[in-house]
Amino acid sequence: MEFGMFYAMLGSAAAIFLGGYGSSIGIGLAGAAANGVLSEKPEKFGSMLLFVALPGTQGIYGFLVAFLIILKLQLLTGKPISVSNLQGLEMLIAALPVGITGISTGIYQGRICAAGIAIAAKKPEASMKGLVYAAMVETYAVLGLVISYFLLNGIVI
Repeated sequence: MEFGMFYAMLGSAAAIFLGGYGSSIGIGLAGAAANGVLSEKPEKFGSMLLFVALPGTQGIYGFLVAFLIILKLQLLTGKPISVSNLQGLEMLIAALPVGITGISTGIYQGRICAAGIAIAAKKPEASMKGLVYAAMVETYAVLGLVISYFLLNGIVI
């Protein structure tokens, strides 16, 4: 029995689900902190927006890998290709780096962004320092994306 397409689609779903899960938690943490500041100082919305949006990139990276898998399977053409069990498992495994790094970096980036929001609220001139720390976590999300991309491109169908 062939489950190749199932494994490949599971990989696509895992990439978007795991990355989106990490992003949603991270945005929730940063958004809650920003809303606390905005309740007292609504004029700070612009300086809070980047801190709240930054943890959302992990979901975008997961979406990108999921879309690449869908393209590789030719699902959008209406005539999907046949993939073996091994090829399907390879696609599932290729999706894991972006998904797993997306969970952890999204959550931790949200925590760092929440702390950066506190800096921006009290000392606006130092807000970029908090953003630099959050960007350091982004490095590992990007590495997960790059590895998933390389793994996916190495799969011969």
